[in-house]
Amino acid sequence: MPKRITISNERALPAAGRMRRGLVLTLLGSAMALGSPAFAAERATAKKMLAEKPVERPAEKAPEERPDYTAAEAASARPEGLPSSVRLAGDDAAAFKALLETADKASDPWLVLSGGGENGAFAAGLLAGWSERGDRPVFGVVTGVSTGALIAPFAFVGPQADGALKQNYTEISAADVFEFGGTRDSLTDTWPLKERIERSVTPALLKAVAAEHAKGRRLLIATTQVDSERPILWDMGAIATLNAQGEARALKLFREIVLASTAVPGVFPPVLIPASSGGKNFEEMHDDGGAMGPFFLAPAAAVAGETRLILPASRIYLVVNNRLEPEFQMAGRSVLSVLGRTMSAAIKAQTRAALALTRSYAQRTGLDLQVALIDRRFTQTSERPFDRPYMQALFAHGQALGRNGTAFADNPQGDGGHAEGTGSVGTVAGR
Repeated sequence: MPKRITISNERALPAAGRMRRGLVLTLLGSAMALGSPAFAAERATAKKMLAEKPVERPAEKAPEERPDYTAAEAASARPEGLPSSVRLAGDDAAAFKALLETADKASDPWLVLSGGGENGAFAAGLLAGWSERGDRPVFGVVTGVSTGALIAPFAFVGPQADGALKQNYTEISAADVFEFGGTRDSLTDTWPLKERIERSVTPALLKAVAAEHAKGRRLLIATTQVDSERPILWDMGAIATLNAQGEARALKLFREIVLASTAVPGVFPPVLIPASSGGKNFEEMHDDGGAMGPFFLAPAAAVAGETRLILPASRIYLVVNNRLEPEFQMAGRSVLSVLGRTMSAAIKAQTRAALALTRSYAQRTGLDLQVALIDRRFTQTSERPFDRPYMQALFAHGQALGRNGTAFADNPQGDGGHAEGTGSVGTVAGR
Protein backbone atom coordinates (compact mmCIF):
# COMPACT_ATOMS: atom_id res chain seq x y z
CA MET A 1 0.00 0.00 0.00
CA PRO A 2 1.34 3.48 -0.78
CA LYS A 3 2.04 5.37 2.39
CA ARG A 4 0.35 8.60 3.34
CA ILE A 5 1.75 11.71 4.95
CA THR A 6 0.55 11.46 8.52
CA ILE A 7 3.15 13.35 10.54
CA SER A 8 1.09 15.05 13.21
CA ASN A 9 2.86 14.37 16.49
CA GLU A 10 6.54 15.21 16.66
CA ARG A 11 6.93 13.55 20.06
CA ALA A 12 5.84 10.23 18.57
CA LEU A 13 8.95 10.19 16.37
CA PRO A 14 12.14 8.54 17.63
CA ALA A 15 14.80 10.98 18.83
CA ALA A 16 16.91 10.36 15.72
CA GLY A 17 13.90 11.03 13.53
CA ARG A 18 13.15 14.29 15.33
CA MET A 19 16.75 15.41 14.90
CA ARG A 20 16.71 14.45 11.21
CA ARG A 21 13.49 16.35 10.72
CA GLY A 22 14.82 19.36 12.60
CA LEU A 23 17.90 19.40 10.39
CA VAL A 24 15.70 19.36 7.29
CA LEU A 25 13.74 22.33 8.58
CA THR A 26 16.92 24.20 9.38
CA LEU A 27 18.41 23.58 5.94
CA LEU A 28 15.17 24.45 4.19
CA GLY A 29 14.90 27.61 6.20
CA SER A 30 18.44 28.61 5.35
CA ALA A 31 18.66 27.49 1.75
CA MET A 32 15.21 28.58 0.64
CA ALA A 33 14.16 31.45 2.84
CA LEU A 34 17.61 32.67 3.87
CA GLY A 35 17.22 31.76 7.49
CA SER A 36 14.15 33.81 8.34
CA PRO A 37 13.89 34.08 12.14
CA ALA A 38 10.59 32.23 11.95
CA PHE A 39 12.34 29.01 11.02
CA ALA A 40 14.55 28.96 14.09
CA ALA A 41 12.27 30.70 16.57
CA GLU A 42 9.11 28.82 15.62
CA ARG A 43 10.36 25.29 15.13
CA ALA A 44 7.40 24.08 17.18
CA THR A 45 5.14 24.83 14.22
CA ALA A 46 6.97 22.28 12.06
CA LYS A 47 4.47 19.57 12.88
CA LYS A 48 1.81 21.51 10.95
CA MET A 49 3.77 21.60 7.72
CA LEU A 50 2.25 18.63 5.99
CA ALA A 51 -1.04 18.41 7.84
CA GLU A 52 -2.91 20.54 5.32
CA LYS A 53 -3.08 18.04 2.51
CA PRO A 54 -2.22 14.35 2.91
CA VAL A 55 -1.33 12.82 -0.41
CA GLU A 56 -0.41 9.37 -1.63
CA ARG A 57 3.13 8.53 -2.51
CA PRO A 58 3.81 6.51 -5.67
CA ALA A 59 5.41 3.10 -5.44
CA GLU A 60 9.20 3.25 -5.13
CA LYS A 61 11.89 1.37 -7.00
CA ALA A 62 14.95 0.17 -5.16
CA PRO A 63 17.88 2.51 -5.95
CA GLU A 64 20.54 1.11 -8.22
CA GLU A 65 24.23 1.94 -8.33
CA ARG A 66 25.23 4.17 -11.22
CA PRO A 67 27.62 2.89 -13.88
CA ASP A 68 31.11 4.35 -13.52
CA TYR A 69 32.31 6.90 -16.03
CA THR A 70 35.41 9.08 -16.37
CA ALA A 71 36.14 12.80 -16.54
CA ALA A 72 36.96 12.42 -20.23
CA GLU A 73 33.62 10.72 -20.87
CA ALA A 74 31.85 13.44 -18.91
CA ALA A 75 33.49 16.12 -21.05
CA SER A 76 32.23 14.55 -24.28
CA ALA A 77 28.87 13.32 -22.99
CA ARG A 78 25.51 14.21 -24.46
CA PRO A 79 22.02 13.66 -23.05
CA GLU A 80 20.60 10.31 -24.06
CA GLY A 81 18.90 10.52 -27.45
CA LEU A 82 19.62 14.23 -27.94
CA PRO A 83 22.46 16.22 -29.51
CA SER A 84 25.16 17.75 -27.33
CA SER A 85 24.15 21.20 -28.63
CA VAL A 86 21.23 21.39 -26.18
CA ARG A 87 23.64 22.33 -23.39
CA LEU A 88 27.02 23.82 -22.61
CA ALA A 89 29.30 24.23 -19.63
CA GLY A 90 28.15 27.31 -17.78
CA ASP A 91 31.76 28.31 -17.08
CA ASP A 92 32.77 28.25 -20.77
CA ALA A 93 32.75 31.87 -21.96
CA ALA A 94 33.55 30.98 -25.57
CA ALA A 95 30.69 28.50 -25.78
CA PHE A 96 28.32 31.00 -24.17
CA LYS A 97 29.33 33.67 -26.68
CA ALA A 98 28.75 31.21 -29.53
CA LEU A 99 25.28 30.41 -28.20
CA LEU A 100 24.37 34.10 -28.04
CA GLU A 101 25.53 34.57 -31.62
CA THR A 102 22.75 32.21 -32.72
CA ALA A 103 20.13 34.32 -30.93
CA ASP A 104 18.80 37.15 -33.10
CA LYS A 105 17.02 38.71 -30.12
CA ALA A 106 19.95 38.60 -27.69
CA SER A 107 20.26 42.38 -27.95
CA ASP A 108 16.77 42.80 -26.46
CA PRO A 109 16.33 43.10 -22.67
CA TRP A 110 17.22 40.06 -20.57
CA LEU A 111 15.46 38.66 -17.52
CA VAL A 112 17.67 36.94 -14.92
CA LEU A 113 15.84 35.01 -12.17
CA SER A 114 17.61 33.97 -8.97
CA GLY A 115 17.00 31.11 -6.58
CA GLY A 116 15.13 31.50 -3.31
CA GLY A 117 12.62 28.67 -2.84
CA GLU A 118 9.22 29.94 -1.70
CA ASN A 119 10.46 33.50 -2.25
CA GLY A 120 10.00 32.89 -5.96
CA ALA A 121 6.51 34.21 -5.27
CA PHE A 122 8.14 37.66 -5.45
CA ALA A 123 9.20 37.25 -9.09
CA ALA A 124 5.90 35.59 -10.01
CA GLY A 125 3.97 38.54 -8.59
CA LEU A 126 6.33 41.10 -10.09
CA LEU A 127 5.85 39.65 -13.56
CA ALA A 128 2.07 39.60 -13.16
CA GLY A 129 2.01 43.23 -12.05
CA TRP A 130 4.38 44.21 -14.84
CA SER A 131 2.00 42.62 -17.36
CA GLU A 132 -0.88 44.61 -15.87
CA ARG A 133 1.16 47.80 -16.19
CA GLY A 134 1.45 47.12 -19.90
CA ASP A 135 5.14 47.78 -20.54
CA ARG A 136 6.67 44.39 -19.77
CA PRO A 137 9.34 43.68 -22.40
CA VAL A 138 9.55 40.62 -24.59
CA PHE A 139 12.84 39.38 -23.19
CA GLY A 140 15.48 38.28 -25.65
CA VAL A 141 17.08 35.96 -23.09
CA VAL A 142 15.62 34.52 -19.88
CA THR A 143 17.81 32.65 -17.40
CA GLY A 144 16.71 30.76 -14.28
CA VAL A 145 18.41 29.11 -11.32
CA SER A 146 16.67 26.98 -8.67
CA THR A 147 13.22 28.50 -8.03
CA GLY A 148 14.05 30.80 -10.94
CA ALA A 149 14.14 27.69 -13.13
CA LEU A 150 10.53 26.96 -12.16
CA ILE A 151 9.54 30.49 -13.16
CA ALA A 152 11.67 30.92 -16.28
CA PRO A 153 9.68 28.87 -18.86
CA PHE A 154 6.46 30.69 -17.97
CA ALA A 155 8.17 34.09 -17.94
CA PHE A 156 9.69 33.27 -21.34
CA VAL A 157 6.32 32.45 -22.90
CA GLY A 158 4.90 35.78 -21.76
CA PRO A 159 1.95 37.31 -19.89
CA GLN A 160 -0.41 34.53 -21.00
CA ALA A 161 1.41 32.25 -18.52
CA ASP A 162 1.04 34.60 -15.53
CA GLY A 163 -1.97 32.64 -14.26
CA ALA A 164 0.04 29.43 -14.10
CA LEU A 165 2.79 31.19 -12.16
CA LYS A 166 0.30 32.61 -9.70
CA GLN A 167 -1.16 29.16 -9.12
CA ASN A 168 2.29 27.63 -8.63
CA TYR A 169 3.31 30.20 -6.04
CA THR A 170 0.11 31.03 -4.15
CA GLU A 171 -1.86 27.78 -4.02
CA ILE A 172 0.76 25.34 -2.73
CA SER A 173 2.09 24.23 0.64
CA ALA A 174 5.03 22.09 1.72
CA ALA A 175 3.01 18.96 0.91
CA ASP A 176 3.06 19.98 -2.77
CA VAL A 177 6.85 20.15 -2.76
CA PHE A 178 8.42 17.49 -0.54
CA GLU A 179 7.83 14.68 1.92
CA PHE A 180 9.81 13.88 5.04
CA GLY A 181 11.45 10.48 5.12
CA GLY A 182 13.96 11.13 2.41
CA THR A 183 15.78 8.96 -0.09
CA ARG A 184 19.24 7.46 -0.09
CA ASP A 185 20.47 10.74 -1.61
CA SER A 186 18.61 13.28 0.51
CA LEU A 187 16.75 14.13 3.70
CA THR A 188 13.42 14.58 1.91
CA ASP A 189 11.70 13.24 -1.18
CA THR A 190 10.40 15.67 -3.81
CA TRP A 191 8.01 13.34 -5.60
CA PRO A 192 5.15 15.85 -5.03
CA LEU A 193 7.16 18.59 -6.79
CA LYS A 194 8.07 16.18 -9.59
CA GLU A 195 4.39 15.41 -10.16
CA ARG A 196 3.52 19.11 -10.07
CA ILE A 197 6.16 19.87 -12.69
CA GLU A 198 4.76 17.08 -14.87
CA ARG A 199 1.31 18.68 -14.65
CA SER A 200 2.45 22.23 -15.37
CA VAL A 201 5.29 21.67 -17.86
CA THR A 202 3.05 20.38 -20.62
CA PRO A 203 3.52 19.67 -24.32
CA ALA A 204 1.58 22.90 -24.96
CA LEU A 205 4.10 24.87 -22.89
CA LEU A 206 7.00 23.34 -24.80
CA LYS A 207 5.27 24.18 -28.07
CA ALA A 208 5.04 27.82 -26.98
CA VAL A 209 8.70 27.83 -25.87
CA ALA A 210 9.76 26.35 -29.22
CA ALA A 211 7.82 29.03 -31.11
CA GLU A 212 9.62 31.80 -29.22
CA HIS A 213 12.98 30.05 -29.65
CA ALA A 214 12.40 30.10 -33.42
CA LYS A 215 12.09 33.90 -33.23
CA GLY A 216 15.66 34.15 -31.94
CA ARG A 217 14.95 34.27 -28.21
CA ARG A 218 16.70 31.99 -25.72
CA LEU A 219 15.57 30.28 -22.50
CA LEU A 220 18.47 29.05 -20.36
CA ILE A 221 18.34 27.06 -17.11
CA ALA A 222 21.36 26.21 -14.98
CA THR A 223 22.01 23.00 -13.06
CA THR A 224 25.09 21.78 -11.21
CA GLN A 225 26.76 18.65 -12.59
CA VAL A 226 27.69 17.08 -9.28
CA ASP A 227 30.21 14.58 -10.65
CA SER A 228 32.14 17.23 -12.59
CA GLU A 229 31.59 20.09 -10.13
CA ARG A 230 30.64 22.37 -13.02
CA PRO A 231 27.62 24.48 -13.90
CA ILE A 232 25.64 23.26 -16.90
CA LEU A 233 23.55 25.66 -18.96
CA TRP A 234 20.65 24.08 -20.80
CA ASP A 235 19.18 25.57 -23.98
CA MET A 236 15.56 24.85 -23.13
CA GLY A 237 14.23 26.28 -26.38
CA ALA A 238 16.37 23.85 -28.37
CA ILE A 239 15.00 20.98 -26.27
CA ALA A 240 11.44 22.22 -26.81
CA THR A 241 12.11 22.40 -30.55
CA LEU A 242 13.24 18.77 -30.58
CA ASN A 243 10.05 17.87 -28.75
CA ALA A 244 8.03 19.60 -31.48
CA GLN A 245 9.95 17.55 -34.03
CA GLY A 246 8.85 14.33 -32.35
CA GLU A 247 11.85 13.53 -30.15
CA ALA A 248 10.29 11.38 -27.43
CA ARG A 249 12.99 12.05 -24.82
CA ALA A 250 12.78 15.87 -25.01
CA LEU A 251 9.72 16.49 -22.82
CA LYS A 252 11.03 14.26 -20.04
CA LEU A 253 14.45 15.92 -20.16
CA PHE A 254 12.88 19.39 -20.01
CA ARG A 255 11.05 18.40 -16.82
CA GLU A 256 14.13 16.72 -15.34
CA ILE A 257 16.19 19.87 -15.81
CA VAL A 258 13.63 22.06 -14.06
CA LEU A 259 13.45 19.58 -11.18
CA ALA A 260 17.24 19.26 -10.97
CA SER A 261 17.81 23.00 -10.81
CA THR A 262 15.62 23.18 -7.68
CA ALA A 263 17.28 20.24 -5.88
CA VAL A 264 18.83 21.79 -2.75
CA PRO A 265 21.91 19.58 -2.12
CA GLY A 266 21.38 17.03 0.61
CA VAL A 267 17.86 18.26 1.32
CA PHE A 268 16.17 17.45 -1.99
CA PRO A 269 17.27 14.44 -4.05
CA PRO A 270 19.48 15.05 -7.08
CA VAL A 271 18.22 14.13 -10.54
CA LEU A 272 19.94 11.43 -12.58
CA ILE A 273 20.02 12.36 -16.27
CA PRO A 274 20.82 9.55 -18.73
CA ALA A 275 23.79 10.38 -20.95
CA SER A 276 26.22 8.68 -23.28
CA SER A 277 29.74 9.08 -24.58
CA GLY A 278 31.47 6.96 -27.19
CA GLY A 279 28.70 4.38 -27.10
CA LYS A 280 28.83 4.05 -23.31
CA ASN A 281 25.67 4.81 -21.34
CA PHE A 282 25.69 6.23 -17.82
CA GLU A 283 23.81 8.62 -15.54
CA GLU A 284 24.93 12.13 -14.68
CA MET A 285 23.96 13.52 -11.29
CA HIS A 286 22.53 17.05 -11.38
CA ASP A 287 21.26 19.25 -8.59
CA ASP A 288 20.61 22.86 -7.60
CA GLY A 289 21.90 25.40 -10.10
CA GLY A 290 22.23 27.75 -7.15
CA ALA A 291 25.14 25.71 -5.82
CA MET A 292 27.32 27.50 -8.39
CA GLY A 293 25.82 30.93 -7.83
CA PRO A 294 22.54 32.58 -6.84
CA PHE A 295 21.74 33.55 -10.44
CA PHE A 296 23.23 33.20 -13.92
CA LEU A 297 24.05 36.17 -16.12
CA ALA A 298 27.28 35.02 -17.77
CA PRO A 299 30.17 32.65 -17.01
CA ALA A 300 31.82 33.51 -13.71
CA ALA A 301 35.21 34.28 -15.27
CA ALA A 302 33.62 36.91 -17.50
CA VAL A 303 31.70 38.52 -14.65
CA ALA A 304 34.87 38.60 -12.54
CA GLY A 305 36.84 40.23 -15.36
CA GLU A 306 39.15 37.27 -15.94
CA THR A 307 37.80 36.73 -19.46
CA ARG A 308 36.52 39.44 -21.77
CA LEU A 309 32.89 38.99 -22.77
CA ILE A 310 30.52 41.82 -23.64
CA LEU A 311 26.87 40.84 -23.57
CA PRO A 312 24.71 42.18 -26.41
CA ALA A 313 21.74 42.94 -24.13
CA SER A 314 20.27 46.44 -24.18
CA ARG A 315 19.26 46.05 -20.53
CA ILE A 316 19.42 43.38 -17.82
CA TYR A 317 16.53 42.94 -15.39
CA LEU A 318 17.80 40.90 -12.44
CA VAL A 319 15.22 39.62 -9.94
CA VAL A 320 16.69 38.42 -6.64
CA ASN A 321 14.12 36.27 -4.86
CA ASN A 322 15.57 36.81 -1.42
CA ARG A 323 16.12 39.21 1.45
CA LEU A 324 19.73 40.34 1.72
CA GLU A 325 19.83 42.58 4.77
CA PRO A 326 21.17 41.10 8.00
CA GLU A 327 18.50 40.14 10.53
CA PHE A 328 19.35 39.96 14.23
CA GLN A 329 18.36 36.86 16.16
CA MET A 330 20.28 35.15 18.96
CA ALA A 331 21.39 31.65 17.99
CA GLY A 332 20.64 28.86 20.42
CA ARG A 333 23.27 26.58 21.94
CA SER A 334 22.57 23.71 19.56
CA VAL A 335 24.10 22.37 16.36
CA LEU A 336 20.91 23.00 14.42
CA SER A 337 20.53 26.59 15.53
CA VAL A 338 24.17 27.45 14.85
CA LEU A 339 24.06 25.70 11.47
CA GLY A 340 20.90 27.51 10.44
CA ARG A 341 22.12 30.98 11.38
CA THR A 342 25.56 30.41 9.84
CA MET A 343 24.10 29.13 6.57
CA SER A 344 21.77 32.11 6.47
CA ALA A 345 24.69 34.51 6.83
CA ALA A 346 26.74 32.63 4.24
CA ILE A 347 23.99 32.60 1.62
CA LYS A 348 23.27 36.29 2.09
CA ALA A 349 26.98 37.09 1.84
CA GLN A 350 27.30 34.98 -1.33
CA THR A 351 24.38 36.77 -2.95
CA ARG A 352 25.63 40.23 -1.97
CA ALA A 353 29.06 39.35 -3.36
CA ALA A 354 27.53 38.09 -6.60
CA LEU A 355 25.52 41.31 -6.90
CA ALA A 356 28.64 43.41 -6.33
CA LEU A 357 30.55 41.49 -9.02
CA THR A 358 27.62 41.79 -11.40
CA ARG A 359 27.34 45.54 -10.86
CA SER A 360 31.07 45.92 -11.46
CA TYR A 361 30.80 43.83 -14.63
CA ALA A 362 27.90 45.97 -15.83
CA GLN A 363 29.88 49.16 -15.25
CA ARG A 364 32.96 47.81 -17.04
CA THR A 365 31.02 46.65 -20.08
CA GLY A 366 28.38 49.37 -20.30
CA LEU A 367 25.40 47.19 -19.37
CA ASP A 368 22.23 48.82 -18.08
CA LEU A 369 21.58 46.67 -15.00
CA GLN A 370 18.27 46.95 -13.15
CA VAL A 371 17.87 44.96 -9.90
CA ALA A 372 14.76 44.04 -7.93
CA LEU A 373 14.92 42.26 -4.58
CA ILE A 374 12.86 41.61 -1.48
CA ASP A 375 13.71 44.62 0.66
CA ARG A 376 12.40 46.28 3.79
CA ARG A 377 9.15 47.28 2.16
CA PHE A 378 8.00 43.69 2.73
CA THR A 379 7.73 42.93 6.43
CA GLN A 380 5.76 39.67 6.67
CA THR A 381 7.62 36.60 7.92
CA SER A 382 7.16 32.94 7.08
CA GLU A 383 5.98 30.48 9.71
CA ARG A 384 7.23 27.37 7.93
CA PRO A 385 8.71 26.31 4.55
CA PHE A 386 6.31 27.06 1.69
CA ASP A 387 3.94 28.88 3.99
CA ARG A 388 0.94 29.65 1.78
CA PRO A 389 -0.18 32.92 3.46
CA TYR A 390 3.42 34.19 3.31
CA MET A 391 3.74 33.31 -0.36
CA GLN A 392 0.40 34.92 -1.16
CA ALA A 393 1.46 38.11 0.61
CA LEU A 394 4.83 38.12 -1.17
CA PHE A 395 3.16 37.56 -4.54
CA ALA A 396 0.84 40.51 -3.84
CA HIS A 397 3.84 42.64 -2.82
CA GLY A 398 5.72 41.85 -6.02
CA GLN A 399 2.57 42.38 -8.06
CA ALA A 400 2.06 45.84 -6.55
CA LEU A 401 5.66 46.84 -7.27
CA GLY A 402 5.39 45.57 -10.84
CA ARG A 403 2.10 47.36 -11.39
CA ASN A 404 3.40 50.62 -9.90
CA GLY A 405 6.73 50.54 -11.72
CA THR A 406 8.78 50.63 -8.50
CA ALA A 407 10.28 47.14 -8.44
CA PHE A 408 13.72 47.86 -9.85
CA ALA A 409 16.48 49.99 -8.38
CA ASP A 410 19.67 51.28 -9.96
CA ASN A 411 21.42 50.73 -6.61
CA PRO A 412 19.64 48.30 -4.29
CA GLN A 413 22.65 48.06 -1.97
CA GLY A 414 23.89 50.70 0.39
CA ASP A 415 27.18 51.14 2.20
CA GLY A 416 28.64 47.87 3.40
CA GLY A 417 26.56 45.85 0.94
CA HIS A 418 23.39 46.03 3.03
CA ALA A 419 20.09 46.30 1.23
CA GLU A 420 18.67 49.78 1.71
CA GLY A 421 15.23 49.06 0.33
CA THR A 422 14.82 52.17 -1.84
CA GLY A 423 13.91 50.24 -4.95
CA SER A 424 12.51 53.16 -6.92
CA VAL A 425 15.38 54.79 -8.80
CA GLY A 426 15.14 52.63 -11.90
CA THR A 427 11.59 51.51 -12.64
CA VAL A 428 10.08 48.72 -14.65
CA ALA A 429 9.04 51.39 -17.14
CA GLY A 430 12.66 52.31 -17.71
CA ARG A 431 13.92 55.85 -18.02
